[in-house]
Amino acid sequence: MAGDWFEDSFRTEYLRQQTSMGRFNLAILGKTGVGKSTLVNAIFGEEVARTGIGEPVTKGSHFYRADSGNLGVIDTQGLEVGRDDKQLLKEIDELVKTSRKMPISEQIHVAWYCVRGMDRRFEQSEADLIRHLDQAGVPVVLVMTQVPLREGRFHPDAVELAHRITAMQLPIVGGHPYLTNAIPDEFSANPAHGLQELLDATFRVAPEAVQGALVAAQQIDTRRKRLEAQKHVVIGAGAAAAAAASPIPFSDAAMLVPIQLGMMARIAQIYKIKFERAALLAVASTTAATQAGRAAFTGLLKLVPGVGTVAGGAISAGVASTFTFAMGQAWAVVCARVASGKLRNSEGMIDNDQVRQLFISEFTSKVKVRSQS
Repeated sequence: MAGDWFEDSFRTEYLRQQTSMGRFNLAILGKTGVGKSTLVNAIFGEEVARTGIGEPVTKGSHFYRADSGNLGVIDTQGLEVGRDDKQLLKEIDELVKTSRKMPISEQIHVAWYCVRGMDRRFEQSEADLIRHLDQAGVPVVLVMTQVPLREGRFHPDAVELAHRITAMQLPIVGGHPYLTNAIPDEFSANPAHGLQELLDATFRVAPEAVQGALVAAQQIDTRRKRLEAQKHVVIGAGAAAAAAASPIPFSDAAMLVPIQLGMMARIAQIYKIKFERAALLAVASTTAATQAGRAAFTGLLKLVPGVGTVAGGAISAGVASTFTFAMGQAWAVVCARVASGKLRNSEGMIDNDQVRQLFISEFTSKVKVRSQS
């Protein structure tokens, strides 16, 4: 069955790209009730930080990791800063020591240490914990949560606390706390704020190898997602050009399909589109499952100037690159729209006709632009 061929091929590429992208692991620490879970869920958009989710990171550990695709959130359960400091420091050492022996996707990449902005205090035990994390090689971003903001001004008490912490010259990213509020409060007119700045600070210290996973995991920075998608469109176009370095017969265009499916799978994950939905969107976009599979791609290929439609026509590196580039650009637009809640019918379901029309429109326009450049 054509549909089975397409779904199986797309699944293979989706899983391969997921493995290639890896996982960004965030350790989140702070006293109980400071809003750690709320903060994580606001930036990453999933209920990944609920207490009790996940498995112990090391044997007998109070640290648990909740995995969600390209994100791992490492949190404590049953230990309290200021009360169980010796145990916390011991387990941090064990956690870091163990993870350093593992692949990069299993290591701790960044720690957020959270302090409630209106608590008006920051204890020596908290400073000691931050220094210990830094000495263990884990970058620490200090986050002040639930900070009131009115008419562009932070609450004076939060500002005072931030100044006191800054004066301690702790080894924290940026040398200062990041003032945030994860969820807007209509009653107090306190807006959500500071999340982008916190995310930017996290990107600055996250290892290069997991930057792509962090881009995919977060939900608030659409610009980074767009740029990451564009990067993989260019990579896909280059791979297609290399595959057709010696012109290939028009009938052999199917050799480009794995490259294009891999590109589409990667972009779908950048926009946090799960496999089942991504596969349906890909079918709607390319009609791949309704035209004997591979034939659909050659059908799209006929829209590329210079390919020709006669039997025996040859596909050059330039044509293969143009086709794959336009296909990737169009697919990225579809994924971005779906991720933002668009392309739905009156019942809230994905509208396949809208998806197909958008893909073909974007594909055709990108082909023209690329061909003329």
